[in-house]
Amino acid sequence: MYLAPLNYDRYFRKVFSDTGIAKRFLEDFFDTKIDFIELLTTHHKLTDDSAAVEFDFRCRIGEQYVIIDMQQWYKPDIVHRFYTYHCINTALQLENMPLKSFYLETDKERKTKDYSELLPVITLIWMVDDTLNFRDDYVSYTMTPEIITEFVSNHLLWQNENLTDLLKHRELALSQLNNRTKKLDFLRKNRLIFAFQKNIVRNQKFAKYYSWFELAEKTRNRLNEKADFLKFAEDGIFAEIMRRISRESLKQDD
Repeated sequence: MYLAPLNYDRYFRKVFSDTGIAKRFLEDFFDTKIDFIELLTTHHKLTDDSAAVEFDFRCRIGEQYVIIDMQQWYKPDIVHRFYTYHCINTALQLENMPLKSFYLETDKERKTKDYSELLPVITLIWMVDDTLNFRDDYVSYTMTPEIITEFVSNHLLWQNENLTDLLKHRELALSQLNNRTKKLDFLRKNRLIFAFQKNIVRNQKFAKYYSWFELAEKTRNRLNEKADFLKFAEDGIFAEIMRRISRESLKQDD
């Protein structure tokens, strides 16, 4: 074995503890430019009696929070579990939420948390083997008005040859979707994304994120050799990833 398996939590965390590596991965996956990234604590306890919750990776990028969790085993509860993680990442913002003042009829000042400062959360689940019966590279879920789902799922509507009626329903759906009163659009800025390593490697799309999943897949081979990773060594970020999980650099605890 030349490189340790990147998909294992301990090695994933070792790699993504580097700000430069994390920043580059997120830029490649979301096809965007990140000016600043702040790595955040991954181990949390919500109440005195609750079990500890630990993310594989958590950061803040501009006006949003991002968590990445590696899922390498088949488990029946992953949808509920990662939705819970997603909600927890939202609730953790309460720790540093600013206060705002308002006055009662008695002119007495009262302070309360300013929930308008709550930022969207993006949860990216890196699925190693499980594809959830999708063939896509990834699927993304967000919160939108129910009328959107009803519009797409209305079979009778789509069988109707009256285009005017179809456009009328579309306009009704768009009017709700585009309503930003009191920041309603905040709801659909939150995303839960399942990325499927097996599909990404098989589909081989010319996407920036492909190399990350290809590298991870190659490290799963226990007989991997240096020759398997020559093309990755030409990139500074990938060279650093390889250095961090190379067998030569691993300690006894690893």
